Amino acid sequence: MILLAVLFLCFISSYSASVKGHTTGLSLNNDRLYKLTYSTEVFLNRGKGKLQDSVGYRISSDVDVVLLWRNPDGDDDQLIQITMQNVNVENVNQKRGDKSIFKGKTPSKIIRKENLEALQRPVLLHLVHGKVKNFYSYQDEPVAIENLKRGLASLFQMQLSSGTTNEVDISGDCQVTYQAHQDKVTKTKALDSCKIERSGFTTRNQVLGVTSKATSVTTYKIEDSFVIAVLAEETHALGLNFLQSIAGKIVSKQKLELKTTEAGPRLIPGKQVATVIKAVDSKYKALPIVGQVFQSECKGCPSLSEHWQSIRKHLEPDNLSKAEAIRSFLAFIQHLRTAKKEEILQILKAEKKEVLPQLVDAVTSAQTPDSLDAILDFLDFKSDSSIILQERFLYACGFASHPDEELLRALISKFRGSFASNDIRESVMIIIGALVRKLCQNEGCKLQAVVEAKKLILGGLEKAEKKEDIMMYLLALKNALIPEGIPLLLKYAESGEGPISHLATTSLQRYDVPFITDEVKKTLNRIYHQNHKVHEKTVRTTAAAIILNNNPSYIEVKNILLSIGELPKEMNKYMLAIVQDILRFEMPASKMIRRVLKEMVVHNYDRFARSGASSFYTGYIERSPRSASTYSLDILYSGSGILRRSNLNIVQYLGKSHLHGSQVVIEAQGLEGLIAATPDEGEENLDSFAGLSAILFDVQLRPVTFFNGYSDLMSKMLSASSDPVSVVKGLILLIDHSRELQLQSGLKANMDVQGALAIDISGAMEFSLWYRESKTKVKNRLAVVITGDITVDSSFVKAGLDISAETEAGMEFISTVQFSQYPFLICLQMEKDEAPFRQFETKYERLSTGRGYVSRKRKESLVAGSEFPLHQENSEMCNIVFPPQPENTSGGWF
Repeated sequence: MILLAVLFLCFISSYSASVKGHTTGLSLNNDRLYKLTYSTEVFLNRGKGKLQDSVGYRISSDVDVVLLWRNPDGDDDQLIQITMQNVNVENVNQKRGDKSIFKGKTPSKIIRKENLEALQRPVLLHLVHGKVKNFYSYQDEPVAIENLKRGLASLFQMQLSSGTTNEVDISGDCQVTYQAHQDKVTKTKALDSCKIERSGFTTRNQVLGVTSKATSVTTYKIEDSFVIAVLAEETHALGLNFLQSIAGKIVSKQKLELKTTEAGPRLIPGKQVATVIKAVDSKYKALPIVGQVFQSECKGCPSLSEHWQSIRKHLEPDNLSKAEAIRSFLAFIQHLRTAKKEEILQILKAEKKEVLPQLVDAVTSAQTPDSLDAILDFLDFKSDSSIILQERFLYACGFASHPDEELLRALISKFRGSFASNDIRESVMIIIGALVRKLCQNEGCKLQAVVEAKKLILGGLEKAEKKEDIMMYLLALKNALIPEGIPLLLKYAESGEGPISHLATTSLQRYDVPFITDEVKKTLNRIYHQNHKVHEKTVRTTAAAIILNNNPSYIEVKNILLSIGELPKEMNKYMLAIVQDILRFEMPASKMIRRVLKEMVVHNYDRFARSGASSFYTGYIERSPRSASTYSLDILYSGSGILRRSNLNIVQYLGKSHLHGSQVVIEAQGLEGLIAATPDEGEENLDSFAGLSAILFDVQLRPVTFFNGYSDLMSKMLSASSDPVSVVKGLILLIDHSRELQLQSGLKANMDVQGALAIDISGAMEFSLWYRESKTKVKNRLAVVITGDITVDSSFVKAGLDISAETEAGMEFISTVQFSQYPFLICLQMEKDEAPFRQFETKYERLSTGRGYVSRKRKESLVAGSEFPLHQENSEMCNIVFPPQPENTSGGWF
């Protein structure tokens, strides 16, 4: 009885997990012809759009399926023939009416006669246990047509029992899960697991990146071990992470229904399938069932040179602040990616001086082997006649969206050569550091070129003797952020002279929390508290900021708070401002600071009522439940009231990810002699210097100098030039996502998102002894365009969705110091300009013969300009520096 019960349970289990009548795959009856109808349709729309508002098309046909051969030694080894007949192409949107691109067109006109004939030629499918062993077709048929037949044939691959397995079909080698229930089987394909060769790349930073989601579910209704209906639906959705209006979706459906069966041909006898295929038609060849790549012919498309001439005027310097310049830049990059080296080089050599920098930006941003070879052939690093072009090339390399090992190898090779400009040599090394970080973020840390670059940076820093070389390698390490560099950074932070020590500490500031270990913080504490030597206050305050932003301990916070009151006046005020900003903005260290402040010895009026002009303030530019943009502005003055450092940061947060959008630091030192003031402790012997350093989109750029040395300062003051110094200027490809998809219906899809900006960051420092006033200005102007392009192509009809957004914006920071009285009057201003924000949507359907349908929408709004709030003391001071002008009510002259 026990044995019978066990056998009964096993029977019930196997019955519930499989379809009644068969335990492997589909099985066709001998001598029968199965007549079915088939359709595949595709819809394109915005992420949350309705299907009836979509663009797309439907391909339908009758299908005949017949069993040609069955292995005499096993029923589950079958050769079937699949034939499409009466093919038709039509709109998915029935409301199109007279606007339908297919109206009045016969299938042979739409598809073209030779393609239609190829589509209606039968294919053979060798099935073993329900799985495709081989797919047979005619070798010279157009790839796009064969893919449509592959899409239909793949529907016949299935199993009748539940379970997870791997299958090879038109989508590639994919993991699939079957759920069998009586007369129904559901197949779920994990599209992200599919192994198939398709071009594609993406931006790795999550803030600038794209989120995509894909699903595939096929439902089979089974009767007598054969399908009576198949419904398949595949979706691909895409959205830009930080701007959700850039989103789109592809829905692809397949439907196969059995209409009737009738008497069919008799089985072909034979033991070997190869013999049977040869008997059917010797021209049949075994081809991959996996979808193959094809490129649609572009009729009437301009050459690269013609395209460049048509957009050249938009990229002239005076037009770069307009969105049309960015659109032209993005379109030209796409064309460059299909161009040969010789074509690119010809345009570079023929172009005039004023537009060449923008052309160099585009060629470098294309990031193809041909574009890299062309630009390296064009630029001569041994010549000082093209310094601007060399720098634009290097910056474009630093901002590269998906750099490869070849680019890094090329820069390493250039660095080992000779240079006409030492600034360019420094920039090459700094950008090598940026590429190391990007490749490591993309799991490329073990690449030979990356290993070589790390050795070059670390070895160079260890052996460097000149101050300029040490600074160069530190800047490269500030970009690379490799853990192996931390011991060297600590060494230079603690024992290096002023500027070197400051650069080493700011480099440590960029590392993530896990790398700021207790050992690192021990060194930083020694620097801040000056246990071993006297440090400049810029170094000390940076060390304190790192400690407070990286899980500080109770005793670390207590010691820092106890030091306030014992520091030089302006450093006291600055440290107090940091602590107050952490508390006000609820940063991670705020809880620990509040714990320590419960001690009366720490929290008292004398300590927290220090005067001074230095400040630290963080605020929101924009805030939503899923993202935030913040700005922070900190100003540190010397004891004599002269600017020591101003630091403006803009950071974009998205979930747990962030992007350091920009940092502009103006540093000055050794200016006390101009007003006969006494330098602060540790800064008595500093040379007169002022310069600007910038980080842009997580890439540290080469710093620029306003003046260096007392004689240089005096000459610039006497020349009375307050012209801004450009820190970075150019076109930057910031967002770059491209993916080619093989839809299981056989159609080809492309999903691309690109975003670029034209940026101009400049800084100026004005110093007037006559008016007893100094001003520092940082101006940031930019134009941004982001485009999303989604297409589905069959080679004879194409549907597409283009979505885009654009804006032109500006931001300015001004620091004004009046030292005609003491204490000095200091006013900080941070303003953003009024900015238009425009959105566009274009949907289209187009036949290869040229006939098309287009729908366009546009939306525009205006973002008001504003002045960003800073601390209350600053507002009061600004009212004194710039007193409100009384209203003049008199209408006369006197």
